[in-house]
Amino acid sequence: MSQELQVKRIASYEPEAGEEYMSTRQLIYFRKMLEDMKTELSNDIDRAVHTMQDEATVFADPNDRASQESDMTLELRNRDRERKLIKKIDEIIGKIESGDYGYCESCGIEIGLRRLEARPTATLCIDCKTLDEIRERQIAK
Repeated sequence: MSQELQVKRIASYEPEAGEEYMSTRQLIYFRKMLEDMKTELSNDIDRAVHTMQDEATVFADPNDRASQESDMTLELRNRDRERKLIKKIDEIIGKIESGDYGYCESCGIEIGLRRLEARPTATLCIDCKTLDEIRERQIAK
């Protein structure tokens, strides 16, 4: 599975003329998107656990054993990433319930419908996210 979740895409949200940002209709749309992502992630995790249990074999050959351990480590790392994303989705659903969804945590402006469609777990507007990434690169140097 790629780093981005391959969610069955629902039709792009088209706001009605004069529709207020983060209207009830928009919140229902994004909540459904997030719940679908969470369901798909949970199903992937369950499937992976069953596959790992089914494939758990003790190989006599050290190379085969090392290869299996490497595969398992990679699989566990991916599952951990997915588990963290599920936690983030739960936090974002909480933001929908509290009325804070769709607004930048840093500056408070609207994140924007298209950005949220591309990344429904976004918590920063594009400008704040860009600044955040620049700071991260400077610290990493």
